[in-house]
Amino acid sequence: MTCTLRVLGCSGGIGADLRTTSLLLNDNLLIDAGTGVGDLSLDQLRKIDHVFLTHSHLDHICCLPLMADAVGGSRRTPLNVYGIHETIHALQEHIFNNVIWPDFTKIPNAENPFISLHIIELNELMKFDQFTITALPVAHSIAANAYAIASETRTLVFSGDTGVSDDFWQAINQQKNLKHLIIETSFLDHEEELAIASGHLSPSLLMQELGKLDQKVCHPEFQVWVCHLKPDGADAIMHEISDHTINSVTQPQKLTSNTVLHF
Repeated sequence: MTCTLRVLGCSGGIGADLRTTSLLLNDNLLIDAGTGVGDLSLDQLRKIDHVFLTHSHLDHICCLPLMADAVGGSRRTPLNVYGIHETIHALQEHIFNNVIWPDFTKIPNAENPFISLHIIELNELMKFDQFTITALPVAHSIAANAYAIASETRTLVFSGDTGVSDDFWQAINQQKNLKHLIIETSFLDHEEELAIASGHLSPSLLMQELGKLDQKVCHPEFQVWVCHLKPDGADAIMHEISDHTINSVTQPQKLTSNTVLHF
């Protein structure tokens, strides 16, 4: 069965018509919970049963506590939130701590909370009715992960935030029928030093990393999508990507809000 991924937000920052990272899978699962979530209706928010986080940076989690507040009381079951240990720990310590936000993991009570937190392991395969989802390693400024989502016939990989990472590409090269790769590129080439220091990619680093992809795992309609562009440099970043020579890799396209991908 085909899976559908709707991009709610994929920008590296905010501004007019820009939303930070959040991807809606089959109407009931979110990958990250950036500002794009705010465009969903209350009914759409209530349908979401699972949120998989790539890491705990604010642009990827900021709408999670607001979701709990908006629809937690009208849900019959807790909203399940998944992440690696460091991500879940950060939520417990710095968000749902009754200082920044109420602890909705214990509200209205510990037996029936608005939010249920779940620690996942890298390379752990989780099965749902129509797909599987697996956390993959990346290299960012804090502990983080990517996700591989596989339907019965196709796979989509979302990098989240990452810099140069051999482990990431080794994990990708173990996938099957990779149809979509959504990968970040946050800085321009002249900002490469900043990109490396902050665990992000520049156009030249992106090209270097794509060279690690084994074409044998790619579907004939394989497509690379670029996300997390910094708002004040987005167009220039895409121009620099276009200027680079890409050997045997599909020309990367800019991901935008409301893009819908099928796999």
